[in-house]
Amino acid sequence: MSEQKLAAEARTEFGKGFARRARMAGQIPAVIYGHGAEPIHITLPAKATTLAVRTANALLSLDLNGEGHLALVKDIQRDPIKQIIEHIDLLTVRQGETVTVDVPVHLVGELAPGNAYNQEMTVISLEAEATHLPTAVEVDIEGRSAGQHIHASDLVLPKGSVLLADAEALVVHISEATATAEEGEAEEGAAAAAPAAEAAAE
Repeated sequence: MSEQKLAAEARTEFGKGFARRARMAGQIPAVIYGHGAEPIHITLPAKATTLAVRTANALLSLDLNGEGHLALVKDIQRDPIKQIIEHIDLLTVRQGETVTVDVPVHLVGELAPGNAYNQEMTVISLEAEATHLPTAVEVDIEGRSAGQHIHASDLVLPKGSVLLADAEALVVHISEATATAEEGEAEEGAAAAAPAAEAAAE
């Protein structure tokens, strides 16, 4: 994953009042920390930053008054209703450094007919090089049927990544879907018959 380049501005103001004014001006408050250095408080352009952090574990290349900073997005705080970004925590990283990240698990393919899956893990913990972080781990479920299990140790990891999760952790469980489908059809039939029964009773 290549880094996203953004222009950052240093800030000396804090608090909800400043954060509100910054957002109204199209800026997002953020902080850069890590490697034992003092935290650096900055603002980032809201539109460009929102686009840059759409993928998990986004890597940002920041230009702060002519000084470059390579940082990994560690936490994004959003408004619970509007879902706009209110604040971002960034971790300083270096070329060649390895970091621990939680990577989304994506299922690809279609199960054999009459089966259903239960995804027990939606993210997996990996160690990877900070400048080559995977955006996702794909799990192929094509043609799989009831009784099959996919554990963390079965995952095909991106090159250079190391599994940190328990190797025996269950990622996907596959079972028969017929019982569930029959129950759903029975419930739909009962719901359809209820109005007719009520009308007859009247």
